[in-house]
This record gives sequence, structure tokens and C-alpha cells, in this order.
Amino acid sequence: MDVPGIVESSLGDENVAARVSIGGEDELLVTPTRTLIYRADGLLSDETVDEYPHDAERLTVSEGRRKTEITLEYAIESEREFTLPSKQADKALHPVLAGVLNASGVTDPGESVTQTYRFSELTVVVTSDRLVKHVGEAVWDEEYEEYRFDEVTGLDFEEGSVATQIVLDVDGRPQRIKAPNDRIGDLRQRLTSALCSFYDVAGEAELADALRGDEIEDGPEEETGMGFGEGVDPLDADPPATEETEAAADDGDAAADASDDGSDGARVGTVEAGDDEVDAGDDGFDEAGFEPATSNDPPGSADVNELLEKQRRTIERLVDELSRGR
Repeated sequence: MDVPGIVESSLGDENVAARVSIGGEDELLVTPTRTLIYRADGLLSDETVDEYPHDAERLTVSEGRRKTEITLEYAIESEREFTLPSKQADKALHPVLAGVLNASGVTDPGESVTQTYRFSELTVVVTSDRLVKHVGEAVWDEEYEEYRFDEVTGLDFEEGSVATQIVLDVDGRPQRIKAPNDRIGDLRQRLTSALCSFYDVAGEAELADALRGDEIEDGPEEETGMGFGEGVDPLDADPPATEETEAAADDGDAAADASDDGSDGARVGTVEAGDDEVDAGDDGFDEAGFEPATSNDPPGSADVNELLEKQRRTIERLVDELSRGR
């Protein structure tokens, strides 16, 4: 993979798992252990590379209309943050969060992080082996819940007028996650596909049979690990206790009526992302009030026009660099 020389020096023996354009020639690059922010030469700064280790205890996102700040909090170094254009925030967040989950031991080596969804204060991550859920102001911290696919014995979707509840049977208990209807289609497809791949079946009907089969079998050889006892509640013929049902409903209600785009699916070690660029330069120049000279300009205006053109290009470049968080 072709990377700037300064980035290659910072990588050492590590490979780039994900690479996201964050405006102009600036890039976010993710390795198994670090996130690198590369800033190209510009009017406001020299070429730089900043590193952000993935061994963070908490990850938060502060979104603005034009810029988004991602903060990583560490046990020793307090916290570090970086800023990027808001239109690239979701694409950049997904591989960063995948790296943090891997470094913290939530996901196993070789486990792919398929998709990340943010619904207000609810974060849902679908991987090849599990579903991870976090409720709260942070996108992720140590108060997360995980539902391993080898413990799932049922999957259902309860549709509502505004939101749909995903119901997973986990360890004999129904665990519910509520997602807005305008995003449930993609989440349903991703989750179902991940479960089908995990159980090596072709579709939802075969998946339902596979999950029921795991629930019926009592032999020790057939039992999948049931060590995880907290989190999402599966649909069951016997309704859960009142306290369990209310707790599961509270988790779902935290994201009932708000939604955020899930970021693009990615595989740790093989993640790729789009090369969108920020195009704020033209707007910033127009707002500055400059207009090019017309053919009606008085004699001797050629030099003036050339000077204005240079100023226009300089202003455009400044606006572009400011919009990228420099």
C-alpha cells in the first residue's frame, strides 16, 4: 500500500488495516494497535503524523455541523482527541472503534467487525462472532454488553410504528434492542447474515431451525457456551420475570426515537473506506465577497485581476484546511 514517507516511518512493522480520506490529502489510517492521523503540508501547518493507541478505556464523539471531535480516554495518559470533518466522521469512527474493541479483548484475533450503528445514546456493533451493545453518552466504555452468537437460541423482530425491537434468545432469556425503523432494514440484514455465516446456513428458515436445534439438544457435546448471562432477552414461550423485562425495555428505550447512520462494514485487517473530500472552499470564497473582474474593467486591470486570482486561491486553500480541523 502506497503511503507517504512520514507515515511509512511511523508504521514500523505494522500493516494498515483501514484507510479513510478526511479531506484533501489528509488521511486517517488504522493499524491493529494504533490510529494514525496524517496531515499533509499546508498553509497553516507542516506535514505531520499523530498517533492514538487503541488501548483506551472510553471513546466519545462530539459532533458539530462542520467538525466532529473523537476523544480517546486512557488510564494513564488522561485523554487525547482529534478533529475531522463531520461528513467523514462515521466512516472514520468505524475502523477506530474496531481497533479499540480488538485491543481491549472484546473481539478475538481474526474476528471481523462488520458494521457499527449509532442511535442517539445506543451503539450497536455487529461482528462475525457476536453483537456488542453500549448505552450511554460514550460510544464505548467498559460498561458494554455482548451477546455471543454461540449462545443465541432465537432471533425475532417486533415491529412498531416508530421503532423495531430486535429480540435475541440468549442463555434462555429474551434480550431486546430497539432501533429506529429507518435503520432497521440494514441492521436486520447485517445481523441475520452474520448469524447465518456463523451457523453455516443459507437463509432465515435454516437459521431458525439451527437455533432451535441448539436449544433442544441437552447433551454436553451439543451445548454451546452459556457463560454469558446478561444483556439482550430472547423470545420465549415463558415470559421473563417483571424486573428482567423492565430492565431490557429500558435499554431499548434509550434509543427509541433517534437514529444515526451506521458506519460502513469493515474487516479488521482488511477495512477499506471511501475517499470523500471536503468541498467547502468555493462556499468560503463566495462568502468573502470577492468577484472576478469582467471584460468591462478599465484599462490596466489585468494586474489587478491576476492579484485577485492569487488571493482567491489562497483563501480557498485556507478555508479547506480550516474545514479539516487544522
